[in-house]
Amino acid sequence: MFTLWGSSQRFCDGISRRNFLQIGAFGAGLTLAGMLRAREASGTRSSSKAAIMIYLPGGPSHMDMYDLKPDAPKEFRGEFKPIKTNVTGVQICEHFPLQAKMWDKFACIRSIVSVDEHSDSLVMTGYSENANRTANHPSFGAVMSKMRGSTANDIPPFVSLRGMSRGTEPGFLGVAHRPFTPDGQGFRNLRLAGGVDGERMDDRKSLLSTFDTLQRDIDTSGTMKGIDSFTSRAFDMVASGAVRKALDLKREDPRSRNRYKDCEQFLTARRLVEAGVGCVTLSIGGWDTHSSNFKTLKRQLPIVDRGVANLVQDLHDRGLDKDVVVVMWGEFGRTPKINGSDGGRDHWSPVMSAMVAGGGLKMGQAIGSSSARGEYPRDRRYTVPQVLSTLYKAVGIDPGKTFSNGSGRPMYILDQREPVKELI
Repeated sequence: MFTLWGSSQRFCDGISRRNFLQIGAFGAGLTLAGMLRAREASGTRSSSKAAIMIYLPGGPSHMDMYDLKPDAPKEFRGEFKPIKTNVTGVQICEHFPLQAKMWDKFACIRSIVSVDEHSDSLVMTGYSENANRTANHPSFGAVMSKMRGSTANDIPPFVSLRGMSRGTEPGFLGVAHRPFTPDGQGFRNLRLAGGVDGERMDDRKSLLSTFDTLQRDIDTSGTMKGIDSFTSRAFDMVASGAVRKALDLKREDPRSRNRYKDCEQFLTARRLVEAGVGCVTLSIGGWDTHSSNFKTLKRQLPIVDRGVANLVQDLHDRGLDKDVVVVMWGEFGRTPKINGSDGGRDHWSPVMSAMVAGGGLKMGQAIGSSSARGEYPRDRRYTVPQVLSTLYKAVGIDPGKTFSNGSGRPMYILDQREPVKELI
């Protein structure tokens, strides 16, 4: 799993011998070799399926994106007008013209209930942050890391472009399944150290082999058997440069980069899944619009439209639309009734919307509806875990599988596992 996170968000509520291989983003002093060793011990397998999870931090307004209410009173419907899509009967916001032209490649769910928490925990794990303070359920990407791993030795299965958060944590699956975050020290560790070429890298591998052989000779347990395959794979990840190349947007055609102006993280996500990453999550913008809701959205919606439309089109053009599922949502919706004189909308968990694309799911539809003023689901009520269950199925993972929570107790990936049937 790969997570893309934007800049730091503020909401309304407030040396070992292998250290030169350490990727800081894996945390807890875990070296890359250690991460690979732990993953192999857990029985990880490979898969070509992938997921891109786009998080809109702060809670975007469902009433102003995919669930407009043009016939509602002015204090509810707001400033934006709906436009037709290329699918009969489906309308979305006027600031989403690119998606509207290709809605046959998209779908939205307009009747999702959530919880009132400023956290990505629910939409990334299926459980609220309050529940996860004790239960520590793993994120979607961590589950993919556990179940499927990478399609190549030199590609991490889970990447987060937005750093670490509750929604990217591996929970009881363990630190081996934390995401790689390609910023700061993590990105720097993807390049060979200054003055180290391929020959010197081989020398270092031989040196580690010597150290391990010495320790093996001393070790009376006989468990040390020389340099293990995991350390070799760690070297491969650094030496091959596959991830670093995927992150280097200078390798992309300039015309393609121009299409992703101001939203290049969407392009990075596409390049990462092409390279073999199993799950990428990203975030963009700030959506906690207690004030200036429409002013903020006028600036942000066109950028999001450009990013997601180009991403989905690129996946289709490359024949990846059946293998890569995309979801975009926030933690909850916004109040249907506009507050005060500055045009804000507050938190609203009774109903929200989500956009999905690809993954072999049924596109070209709007699923469910909210009430006339966008206050609650009118039909086809769905929960966040049900949407996640659908995404798990799209990448070939049974959401009913259980893992030990570390205390020997089997825990389901999700407790609510009925999918969004209209998408299957």
